Amino acid sequence: MGKDLVAFQLVKFLEARGVEKVFGLCGHTVIGFLDALKESKIKFISVRHEQIAAHAADGYSRGKGCRAPGVLLTHLGPGLANATTGVAEAGLNSIPMVVIAGDVPSCYFGRHPHQEVNLHADASQYEIFKPFVKRAWRVDRPELLPEVMDKAFRLAVTGRPGPVLVSVPMDIFSMEIDTRFFEQRMHNMPLLPRPGLDGKTAEDIATLLAEAKNPVLYPGGGVISSGAASALMELATFLEIPVLYTLMGKGAIPDDHPLAVGMTGFWGTEFNNSTAMKADVMMAVGTRLSEADCSSWYFGETFDVPPTKLIHIDINQEEIGRNFTTEIGAVCDAKMALDAILAAAKRKYPSGVKRPEKIKEIAEAKVAYRATIAEAQKSDQFPMRPERILADLREVLPRDGFVVADVGWNKNGVGQQFDIYEPGTFVAPGGLATMGYGPSAALGVKVACPDRKVVALIGDGGMGANVSPFATAAVEDIAVVWVVMNNCAFGTIAGLERQHYDHQFGTLFERDGKPYSPDFAAIARAYGIDGFTVERAEDFKPTLEKALASNKPCVLDVRMENAPVVTKGCWNINDIYRKRGEEKPWRVWSWEEIEPWRM
Repeated sequence: MGKDLVAFQLVKFLEARGVEKVFGLCGHTVIGFLDALKESKIKFISVRHEQIAAHAADGYSRGKGCRAPGVLLTHLGPGLANATTGVAEAGLNSIPMVVIAGDVPSCYFGRHPHQEVNLHADASQYEIFKPFVKRAWRVDRPELLPEVMDKAFRLAVTGRPGPVLVSVPMDIFSMEIDTRFFEQRMHNMPLLPRPGLDGKTAEDIATLLAEAKNPVLYPGGGVISSGAASALMELATFLEIPVLYTLMGKGAIPDDHPLAVGMTGFWGTEFNNSTAMKADVMMAVGTRLSEADCSSWYFGETFDVPPTKLIHIDINQEEIGRNFTTEIGAVCDAKMALDAILAAAKRKYPSGVKRPEKIKEIAEAKVAYRATIAEAQKSDQFPMRPERILADLREVLPRDGFVVADVGWNKNGVGQQFDIYEPGTFVAPGGLATMGYGPSAALGVKVACPDRKVVALIGDGGMGANVSPFATAAVEDIAVVWVVMNNCAFGTIAGLERQHYDHQFGTLFERDGKPYSPDFAAIARAYGIDGFTVERAEDFKPTLEKALASNKPCVLDVRMENAPVVTKGCWNINDIYRKRGEEKPWRVWSWEEIEPWRM
């Protein structure tokens, strides 16, 4: 035993916990830690903005299958505030993350030292994160840091995964303490318990599913993050049950599987939503049953619960019964639940269940839907049809390649009509739906999976929010291919405004009355990476193939028609918009229509 600076001991702790990458930004409160990190085998990936670092750490964890938390390092005050959006996005999407933040010197708490956040409370910057992290700690003594870090790494991945914050006064990094405090916690990595499903409940669920006339399985993101996708597919195949999914659950079953139906809700297709409404039993696993996936929970739009009997399985007890009345609720790990239900089904129904008519119905519906978009997928028009961009990308991208989306067509359109074949290869901002997520998250995904292809589909609004991920890609040679779907607008909002108010004020990018866009390909080249401007529809696919084959960071700027994602789904905002002077302001829903089970 001996003594050493806290910063150096913290780095050794991170190494022992298997941390390979730290994403972040410097600041005067954390350079003591950076001094120790400089000699470590841990790679520090420096970015130009803390929100980028947070999204990249999020993407890194997703690229690793959410088995370990991404690690974010940030400065106090503005640094911590800049990171809030990215950390909140991770929190709402259940992505594990450990945030290490510098803080003011502990001896100056409350005295207004440089950049302290204390208008209403002293020494309270860590409280900024409380609404969206699992826990926020401020470390007041150096001897407590090992215990807090141990708790932080375990809490980030247990139960419902999510981000945690450890705020460290800068003087603590430079303090010298006995090494025994860290050594006691260095290898405290027990096999963490995962709550399972009892045998009777598993059998009851298996019986309901097997004997139902029109059952459906409904996975969310928790199925993917828990590693339960193969168990879900095996259960679906054994009992021949159609599989619908949430946006975050896309990839839980390959989209070319004969039982894969598709995404529900506002951006779901008519067949998908009607399949959900016709279900007599639905088993939702690892999902919050959130608004967009459930058509604002309106009765008769996506789900009719009741009469549909809902089985809801989630790691978080707060989700059970939150939005729909529940026949059977179970608080447990998705994989353990699906394994138990499958085992029970095999015991009780050794020959499985055959539903050939369902498989035929799904196949016919897929053919019919593809026919509705086939013309747009093959269109030679320029600016390009978004459907063609997605179709060409699907032909070029390997089956195990990643698509990292932002918000708009590149998320909603992909969810609706772009086939995903492997769990976790669709990465999107589902919970907070942050514009600007995709350009940065793609960095983390590629760092986590350097041997896989990673394409970021980004609108020009999202790309314009922050182009500096290009700098990090150039410095670190991170071979992401960014495809900028450029319609010179905040396209989704422009479409909503035109639909309801007959104008697009404040949503279009114009200069002297004409569509305006910066030259993203030229910006890429200015940062030192390849950039190409696609000027004809037929040039997009070969240019994309060239970019992916180069194994270098690259930007493709593609002009795209500002066309809406065609959907039969429902979102209650469309009932709220009201024109001035309208006699019929909006559709007024009764309480009975919205939540009949509460009456």
